[in-house]
Amino acid sequence: MTARVLVAIGASAGGVEALQAVVAGLPVDLDAAVLVVLHVPRSGPSALPRILNRAGPLPAAHARDGEELTTGRIYIAPPDHHLLVLEGRIRLTHGPVENGHRPAIDVLFRSAARAAGPRTVAVTLSGARDDGAAGAAVVARCGGQVLVQEPDEALYPSMPRSVIESTGDGQRHPAKELGGAIGRAVRQLNELDDEVFQLPADDRLTALEVAMADLTDHTVTELSDQPAGLACPSCHGSLFELAGEPSPRYRCWVGHAWSARSLLDEQATAFESALWMALRSLEEKASLTRRMGVAATRRRSPGTAERYEAITKESEQAAHLIREIITKLTDLNRRSVDG
Repeated sequence: MTARVLVAIGASAGGVEALQAVVAGLPVDLDAAVLVVLHVPRSGPSALPRILNRAGPLPAAHARDGEELTTGRIYIAPPDHHLLVLEGRIRLTHGPVENGHRPAIDVLFRSAARAAGPRTVAVTLSGARDDGAAGAAVVARCGGQVLVQEPDEALYPSMPRSVIESTGDGQRHPAKELGGAIGRAVRQLNELDDEVFQLPADDRLTALEVAMADLTDHTVTELSDQPAGLACPSCHGSLFELAGEPSPRYRCWVGHAWSARSLLDEQATAFESALWMALRSLEEKASLTRRMGVAATRRRSPGTAERYEAITKESEQAAHLIREIITKLTDLNRRSVDG
């Protein structure tokens, strides 16, 4: 049967175990289509369909572009492809990354909300950063239900916590109880009267963002004309702050999207990379000037040797300071991920 209710599940770090627990608890007669986005490396195969087929009663497979959504099946985003729902069918695209990910959870949640409106169930599991928070807010705004893995149980609680913050709600359940909660929500939503669903009047932004993920001809100037004065970590183009959003979100000219949290983390990664390059340069400089000092000593040029020795010591001291900065930055990043 063609699905009337969509269950969209997003997971990242620590999410495979949670997904197994959720799928194990799904009812065998689930009257909904289940769509799954797990952050995975963009290259190489994914074993997730095989894992989920073994975990629960519903058949799971990588989604295929153009496939019709039917009840009682699990559709998994393949690596390096966004998973969308358009006109009742699967759409796989190579659209711009969001929060550094493709597939991205926000893309799935947004399109599911536009396709099914109040008959959408968005579920967020363990993961770092906050992908899924903006999309879950769209689901809630369209009348759908938002469920999250209990943050205190999740291996990485940041994603569930971010959804709770963005929606002001979010039903919390341990992963092993989420399957049952999804089943109850689906039964409730299938009882809704058939009616034409209309997006809230102010959701032009959602429509444009879904279209952008589908690689249609839209530019960021249709979303906002407010330059953020920041650069996109993906393409280094100018970022624009999206208008009308309760929390800051950004897109660049070609559509790469970032939450403030993800952008901050990407900037920290770029900063650390720059520090490692500076450390390498200082170590090379110290090594070279040390050799030049030895050569000056052999030539019996003590003044030149002393100058090279001084440069070597300065380079080594600077390298020591950079190592200390990298250590402090690593500690800050670890606390950020754990939070």
